[in-house]
Amino acid sequence: LQDGDVVNLGIGIPTLCSQFVPEGRDITYHSESGVLNYGPMAEEGEEDVDLTNAGGQFLAPVPGMSFFNSADAFAMIRGGHIDVAVLGALQVSERGDLANWMLPERGIGNIGGAMDLAAGAKRIIVAMEHTDKEGRPKVVKECSYPFTGKGCVSLIVTDVAVMEVTTQGLLLKEVAPGWSAEDVQSITEPRLIVSQGLK
Repeated sequence: LQDGDVVNLGIGIPTLCSQFVPEGRDITYHSESGVLNYGPMAEEGEEDVDLTNAGGQFLAPVPGMSFFNSADAFAMIRGGHIDVAVLGALQVSERGDLANWMLPERGIGNIGGAMDLAAGAKRIIVAMEHTDKEGRPKVVKECSYPFTGKGCVSLIVTDVAVMEVTTQGLLLKEVAPGWSAEDVQSITEPRLIVSQGLK
């Protein structure tokens, strides 16, 4: 996330981003619930029921926070005012297709603001675990779950790897400590292009 970005954080792992803003970097966080310029999550004992993020987690108040109607929050998304959305995913394809709103085998799902963000945010980063609870790859050749957006994801960050979506395929840029490119490939469906500067 770059200095000055307006960023929307999805439910789950993405909400943790607000806890890790580097010193001196100015990030303006936005939520569909109608809050702009929020900070980290509230400390235990300092929770305010009126101050939550998209995941319902309590936020710490910060100077400059603003509050407004949810319709205005969606107008910001649909108007192209969100620089980056960090979203969770059930599946991401090698072309950057995103599926994150429904598990067909369970017949449950809620589109929420994900479809608006997939279409309206200038950049989509997916933050998720690399495999599902059964150990199946979530980075796939083709999404088998219903799409949220086609070709909208530019970067995939998992617990074991960072991959950039390129026109040639998925570029493996980073691996977690103790992991090799081969280890990551073994739990990834599409063939990965290993960066010459792999970190």
